[in-house]
Amino acid sequence: MTLEEEISNRRTFAIISHPDAGKTTLTEKLLLFGGAIQLAGEVKARGERRRARSDWMKVEQERGISVASSVMTYSWQDSTFNLLDTPGHEDFSEDTYRVLTAVDSAVMVLDAAKGIEAQTYKLFEVCRLRDMPVVTFINKMDREALDAFDLLDEIEQKLALDVTPATWPIGMGRDFKGCYDLINDRLILMQAADKNIRSEGIALEGLDDPRLSEYLPQDRVDSLREQVEMVRGLCKPFDRQAYLEGHLTPVFFGSAFNSFGVRDLLSGLRDFAPSPGAQAAVERQVDSKEPKLSGFVFKIQANMDPKHRDRMAFVRLVSGRFKRGMKLKHVRTGKTLSVHNAQLFLAQDRELAEAAVAGDIIGIPNHGGYKIGDTLTEGEEIRFTGIPSFAPELMQRVRPVDPMRAKHLARALEQLAEEGAASVFKPYLGADWIVGVVGSLQFDVLADRIRTEFNIPVRFEPTELYTARWVEASDPKVLKQFMDANRTALAEDHTGQPVYLARNHWHLNKGQDDWPDLKFLKTKQEVA
Repeated sequence: MTLEEEISNRRTFAIISHPDAGKTTLTEKLLLFGGAIQLAGEVKARGERRRARSDWMKVEQERGISVASSVMTYSWQDSTFNLLDTPGHEDFSEDTYRVLTAVDSAVMVLDAAKGIEAQTYKLFEVCRLRDMPVVTFINKMDREALDAFDLLDEIEQKLALDVTPATWPIGMGRDFKGCYDLINDRLILMQAADKNIRSEGIALEGLDDPRLSEYLPQDRVDSLREQVEMVRGLCKPFDRQAYLEGHLTPVFFGSAFNSFGVRDLLSGLRDFAPSPGAQAAVERQVDSKEPKLSGFVFKIQANMDPKHRDRMAFVRLVSGRFKRGMKLKHVRTGKTLSVHNAQLFLAQDRELAEAAVAGDIIGIPNHGGYKIGDTLTEGEEIRFTGIPSFAPELMQRVRPVDPMRAKHLARALEQLAEEGAASVFKPYLGADWIVGVVGSLQFDVLADRIRTEFNIPVRFEPTELYTARWVEASDPKVLKQFMDANRTALAEDHTGQPVYLARNHWHLNKGQDDWPDLKFLKTKQEVA
């Protein structure tokens, strides 16, 4: 198979949802259909076994949540799918935002009884900023649900997104019988007796096919015909170009718990979702089908293997083909590295990556040499853009319980900042470090990790700080004047960039009003 054919067969996507919409169950069933796992429940069981082995993150066990993204690769019908799962808890949304920079499309999972919830809305807005194609899966149709028309209307109104049902539900709750495939004119009935059955659809000659009455009671047939006629009159026909531009979402209904609708969702991803495309770099656009390899680090995870204290850099390949042992240039440092131990992530395990192509995610074990936003190439000096860091919404002072461990704490905080686990600021005046996060639960995780990974018990203490903004100026003299005049309110982040620490809303506004030639940035793009 040629490089171009291999890349065309790749589908790299993330699943976004509010907690408890059924994301983990859907992920499990996608892997089951793809043959990556053999039994339903294995993903969850593996998660429990993994936590039993890595009890360094106690907060995961105590709260029953996942705080780290994961990558799962599987094949189905000649296509290779790279599924990037994300933390469900909103306190870890920054990790999810970064994951979305490494995918070409997203699956939005909605609970049929709740519709669009707060976290779903936030994550969709990130997809919109990137003009990312989104497929919608309305889950839990086997339970009491909102009316299907109301759900479509909510997507249209709240997200300003055109909708095209790809399947249409027949009933809900206990009366949920299955769906009608509007694209292929098939009746798909739910086999409730075997939740993992791979049921085939029943091909029909449209809704007027008299055979419908062989499978459904007549009142259901009449209702289905009436509803589908309304859907086709009210909703736009599926337009793949509008979907690819992020203006329209195909909608699938189903029940991940009962494995229903998962096959149709997979087919939709295979048929509609984009293969890897071009990626913006500072210097130029990089096309996925270019023969030379390039990629960027979008995530760093420490202690995936606690025995070896490893740090895994997750690299999205943007172009070309990776081969084990090849030499790659680390653009930020200018060093050339031979990559012999890159990993591919599979549902059951990870294995040495002998080869990979654009769209794939590889992991490179390292001991702190990589940072989020770093670019790897076969020699070209390019730097990929678009990987965000966000101004923290909560800030606390951190101190070691033992004051003699202050230097050790500084190194630990810098490593966690490079990983993207938190924002870390060193004020120009004073000895304390300030840690900024998006959600309060992150403080618990950080305290636990600093204690277990670095053997430094710490205390987090409240501060009077309201928010932080990165400060930039086109004129270095203006920046220096500002810094000289505001040293008590300034810090630097782990990269050395100046940060304005505002005590309250008035303090932030005054800084912006007094220094109109400065930029006070709420979001910073990571560029190697």
